[in-house]
Amino acid sequence: MRFHHFGRHGGQECGGGRGGWGRRHWGPFTVEWDIGVGGGRGRGGGRGRRMFDGSELRLVLLKLIEEQPRHGYDLIREIEERSGGAYAPSPGVIYPTLTMLDDMGLVEAKAEGARKAFAITEAGAAELAEKAEEVEALFQRLAELGEERARHSGGPIRRAMGNLRAVLQERLAGSEVDSETLHEVAAILDEAARKIERL
Repeated sequence: MRFHHFGRHGGQECGGGRGGWGRRHWGPFTVEWDIGVGGGRGRGGGRGRRMFDGSELRLVLLKLIEEQPRHGYDLIREIEERSGGAYAPSPGVIYPTLTMLDDMGLVEAKAEGARKAFAITEAGAAELAEKAEEVEALFQRLAELGEERARHSGGPIRRAMGNLRAVLQERLAGSEVDSETLHEVAAILDEAARKIERL
């Protein structure tokens, strides 16, 4: 992780895709982290190798549908959530795969208004049972991607900065705070800044 001073910036996150560096601005500071994890096209990501090939994606969708009937959008959102936001398959990939699963008799579509919810069939459940180890490995891949994203997303920094802001607001909000306390707080912050700079 690398810290830089960039003058005035907002709080938006930059970067994405497979490889390279991500960047988040906090006030006058920017924190960069390596985001070279996963593959495919995550939210805000660039083009890279796909997270799953066709047969693997079919198994992932089938397992999610076994858990409960789902719409196409629900499946996209669930995969994105399980990967920690690092990977989200596009509708152009999801819906043809669902159609294929339906044609194979592994799921069945049920109309719910203008949308279709897909439920697993007996044949689909048997397919999952037969390939249980492969399915487990695929979901482990998703979980590891989510964990990797969490380690490099700046989450611990955001949490620590939130704690600092809350403590400062609580401790320094009152009018009874004397100048000695203000100088002590400033000294603590200056020392923390020097330690971070030396990392």
